[in-house]
Amino acid sequence: MDEKIKSLKQQLNSELQKIQSLVDLEKIRVSYLGKKGCVTDLLKGMKELSNEERKEFGKKVNELKGTVAKAIEEKTDELKQKEIELEIAAMPQFDITTPADLSRGSYHPITLVQRQCESIFTSMGFTVEDYSEVVTDYECFEAVNIPKDHPARDMQDTYYLENGQLLKSQTSAAQNAILKKYRKNLVENGVPIKAIFPGRCFRNEATDATHENTFFQMEGVMVDKNINISNLIYFMKTMLSEVFRRDIKVRLRPGFFPFVEPGFELDINCLICGGEGCPSCNHSGWLELCPCGMIHPEVLREGGIDPEEYTGFAFGLGLTRLAMMKYGIKDIRDLNSGSLKVLSQFTDDEE
Repeated sequence: MDEKIKSLKQQLNSELQKIQSLVDLEKIRVSYLGKKGCVTDLLKGMKELSNEERKEFGKKVNELKGTVAKAIEEKTDELKQKEIELEIAAMPQFDITTPADLSRGSYHPITLVQRQCESIFTSMGFTVEDYSEVVTDYECFEAVNIPKDHPARDMQDTYYLENGQLLKSQTSAAQNAILKKYRKNLVENGVPIKAIFPGRCFRNEATDATHENTFFQMEGVMVDKNINISNLIYFMKTMLSEVFRRDIKVRLRPGFFPFVEPGFELDINCLICGGEGCPSCNHSGWLELCPCGMIHPEVLREGGIDPEEYTGFAFGLGLTRLAMMKYGIKDIRDLNSGSLKVLSQFTDDEE
């Protein structure tokens, strides 16, 4: 038996020297230490030995198991180290003396337009507010005079969450909170409410050259005594002339929006085609840019403001479409494409 144990050790050493992979090593382990392995087979011969011999032989077999297990473990570590070295050798080599790429990134065109609009309205006394993208049904609809089952909701199919909240379909969702936030200062100190709140909006609708399921708006409100439509037109014209750095042909036409009365659509002459008609303006020559109007008395009342004493205007400026007109972007889908080749060509004209 001693000779057989010695022979197995020599055989193991010989086989381990030839092994080049972990797969082959596992086969060796099974052939020696598995249920049908050669070391296990040694135990079958113990029935022919006396009690004293069995005790001694069992001890030697256990020592052999330990020797085999240790040899396989060492070989495993050796093969794993070789694999790591091969992976390192296969990695591409980098020349650390190569000059670094110091090219600058660029702002998204919507970011540029938003910052420009914020600067313009701030110079006219407006504060810039931020608001959540996830809102309640009350904030997005009921607080702005769109009760449940109102047909106006059909135009703003949005994305609902399991907890009953939704992704806001319009920046008007912040109106109620803004009116309540500044109501006390208006009533007690006579300070007009003048605020803009840009943000991302979501609607579940088919996409084309002028429609996307994700877009950006900038809501604006002004509330004080004796505010009228002429105030609204003044601020809109001032903003557009500053953004485009030139006179822009606009038109104001009646439009229905539950949160304003009267309501208007402020359109600008399409700057892509010059008013001749193209896919960007649905071949009409005009692009709807800014739904607006006088804040509905119910909206003021819901915000804690007496509509008999105060009036105000509100507008929902489409930042996405404004960016399209400013930079001549023909397809709205380019703005959400993530294509650096497309987006990196735009710069702030004030830089």
